[in-house]
Amino acid sequence: MIKKILVIHGPNLNLLGEREPNVYGSSNIGVLNKNIMERAAEQGLSCEIFQSNHEGAIIDKLHSARTSFDGVIINAGAYTHYSYAIRDAIAAIKIPVIEVHISNINARDEFRKNSVIAPVCVGSICGFGFGSYYLAVQAMSEL
Repeated sequence: MIKKILVIHGPNLNLLGEREPNVYGSSNIGVLNKNIMERAAEQGLSCEIFQSNHEGAIIDKLHSARTSFDGVIINAGAYTHYSYAIRDAIAAIKIPVIEVHISNINARDEFRKNSVIAPVCVGSICGFGFGSYYLAVQAMSEL
């Protein structure tokens, strides 16, 4: 059976390539999504990708994932640092979730060093650019 994974991009990730290219790089979300899909296929995974700037939409997608997917990779963007609602949704769905970030959140602003979702994720990967997602895809294939 092929594992199905869901990749969730949170707020402002639709502006990749435009927003702070010195932090997030110059490639856009289309390039990232294409590469994620290729990596997933190479690992024998079926993959769906979702992006939203809205907390409730992310929570709804997490809730629906519990019956449709074998795991989730999430970059919750700024919600990482304060959304207890997303944290609770991750805890509730009982499938593995991997937290990813393009930048190294531990080397940035003080407020970015705290992740309220990390304790309910199976792991966190940050600081490797788009490679953070690719590492998470590989990790998901091995879970």
